[in-house]
Amino acid sequence: MASVPFDQLDGFIWMNGEFVKWSEAKVHVLTHGLHYASAVFEGERAYGGEIFKLTEHTERLHESARLLGFRIPWSVAEIDAACRDLLARQGFQDAYVRPIAWRGSEMMGVSAQNNRINLAIAIWQWPSYFDPEQRLKGIRLDMAEYRRPDPRTAPSKSKAAGLYMICTLSKHAAEAKGYADALMLDWRGRVAEATGANVFFVKDGRLHTPTPDCFLDGITRRTVIELAERRGIEVVERTIMPEEMADFEQCFLTGTAAEVTPVSEIGPYGFEVGEIARVLMNDYAAAVRPRQAIAAE
Repeated sequence: MASVPFDQLDGFIWMNGEFVKWSEAKVHVLTHGLHYASAVFEGERAYGGEIFKLTEHTERLHESARLLGFRIPWSVAEIDAACRDLLARQGFQDAYVRPIAWRGSEMMGVSAQNNRINLAIAIWQWPSYFDPEQRLKGIRLDMAEYRRPDPRTAPSKSKAAGLYMICTLSKHAAEAKGYADALMLDWRGRVAEATGANVFFVKDGRLHTPTPDCFLDGITRRTVIELAERRGIEVVERTIMPEEMADFEQCFLTGTAAEVTPVSEIGPYGFEVGEIARVLMNDYAAAVRPRQAIAAE
């Protein structure tokens, strides 16, 4: 069955302080954010009618905007409330939440000091990011051609739209070869992340994950580190070179969209879907649905 284009979904989008019919939430073709990627966004998930770690995401949205040189004219509390109100209006319990802020169309050119800062929030139902059957077996990743840039060349601590251009290219190239995603190295040739998720490896009962010095320290990443430490699993954040993947036993990705997704293959390297990956997958599922977990006890 063909999917419905995103501009034809039903419901409302919160846009600059108002609820706008989905089909009417539009921007002009000469919007600065379209031409110069002067936009920042967040990806969040609602579970059981509550948006997981909403305030952390909104705070990061504000910080991303600051790093791109603009200020969002709605406070963290106001954006949190708008997200909750929109979720209720859409009538969803489980959904994906996408706030985005961008420079408008008042000036067109590299310099756009006087452009209005716009903010919109869209919420839609979005199931597992990866195929559920593949996810249980462990997804397969290609090695990306493009690398995460030196933070001296881009605002790598922001969730900025422009930083995802090479992610789209890398994911498209991987999917064309039959892979689910791609692993990206950084500009130094070190393991960095997947195109939209952080990566963890398991060896001798320890978790190893790259130090996020040129890519996002994901909110899901930090959550999984906390869950692992509660289990008494040691977490080592460090430089990881690609050849080290030959010695790792397990691998998984973490992200709001990916949640916790086991990996069975990255290029020439193979991994098992082992106990630690399964435990953290289940622990994360319980963490995002605390009321359901309590009811099941």
